[in-house]
Amino acid sequence: MTRAVEVRIAEREDAERITTVINSAFRGAEQFFIDEDRIDVATVLNLLYTGKFLLAQNERLLLGCVYVEPRPLNSGRAYLGLLAVDPAHQQSGLGSVLMDAAEDYCLGLDCRFMDIKVVNLRTDLFGFYQRRGYLESGTSPFPTDIETKLPVHFIDMSKPLKSADSNQHHRL
Repeated sequence: MTRAVEVRIAEREDAERITTVINSAFRGAEQFFIDEDRIDVATVLNLLYTGKFLLAQNERLLLGCVYVEPRPLNSGRAYLGLLAVDPAHQQSGLGSVLMDAAEDYCLGLDCRFMDIKVVNLRTDLFGFYQRRGYLESGTSPFPTDIETKLPVHFIDMSKPLKSADSNQHHRL
């Protein structure tokens, strides 16, 4: 990234822009197995009650986002999902910036592990997550209320979060 990128926690007013970025990022990558948008504004608003969206922006331009949700108390786990970078800014390192920010944010909440779900058909993503330290931990079903063109499920992946001393910080 050649321009300064700010990472901040989303507000409810950001829901429409978050929805647009997620759907535009996922549309090209998932159209071979799904015809509908990945998310709608109502779902984004609901997710803002259970977790946080971290936004990467340059001035007022939303470049990408990621969702994080600490799991129930005492589990030491957090969930990361909906990592999305605007198609015009993909392959620029923004995905890694958002992942670092999400992991640091969850470390700040005393989470020790980060869990993700990757669609099994998105084989291009496995190397990205494995290079970041994520390992396969099982499988889980894809939502049955979403019609797909091909059989699909999630590959569950997890990684231990590093101590604060060994991470570069993206304070929010």
